[in-house]
Amino acid sequence: MTNIVSCDVDAGVALVRMNREEKHNAFHRELSLAVSDTMDNLEADDEIRCIVLTGAGKAFSAGADMTEALASFESGGRGDGMAQAVVKVATLKTPTIAAVNGYAFGGGAALAISCDIRIASERASFRFPGASYGLVVGGSQLPRIVGGPKAKELILTARVIDAEEAERIGLVNQLVPHDQLEDAAWKMAREIAKQSPAAVRWSKAVIDAATTVERGGALEIEANRSLRGSSDHISRFREATHRVAPNAGSEDERT
Repeated sequence: MTNIVSCDVDAGVALVRMNREEKHNAFHRELSLAVSDTMDNLEADDEIRCIVLTGAGKAFSAGADMTEALASFESGGRGDGMAQAVVKVATLKTPTIAAVNGYAFGGGAALAISCDIRIASERASFRFPGASYGLVVGGSQLPRIVGGPKAKELILTARVIDAEEAERIGLVNQLVPHDQLEDAAWKMAREIAKQSPAAVRWSKAVIDAATTVERGGALEIEANRSLRGSSDHISRFREATHRVAPNAGSEDERT
């Protein structure tokens, strides 16, 4: 584990914090690998009954590091380094809680909805801007959380969802004052950790099987394989990168 990700453990609960605060916890290769490795280690530990994921500073995660991704595109790569961490969290057997401390945009929103439960600070906000960049972000996961029509609205418009709306539409399970966020996440995680570990894992697996549409997940992967690297995608992504990170110093996707 590196300093870019920290992990505190207590009473069967692990709180994992993304610590790239100066870049709003935007994912470059190092952060993606660190989150994935941390999750692997926690999943292998029989003492860990629940994992809380949060970010340092004012963001949960601004998504992919746009500067790194654009450089990858322009050198012939795919620029999809964050996908590893999102898939890793989505496929864990251990229950996960996203403690959304600030904005969760793009891949950051995809990471949050890959967790089983979301507790949000009043400062939290979400955005699924894939359509703006020529990609599909959240299309297979969001409908099972907020329903198909609302998922279409949020993804097709790429608009920002504030914390109150997120709670109202069921995007988050609980909305709390900012200074109570981590306490609320620890409290819920400890309640989960008290239950039968085998029954909790099976319950998670059964619920996922009942609500996950495998064809949707496969189709989202297929769609992005087709879209990623296209002239439309690269043009849109380059324009967005220059708009939000003109000096290659910010990966803030709020605009």
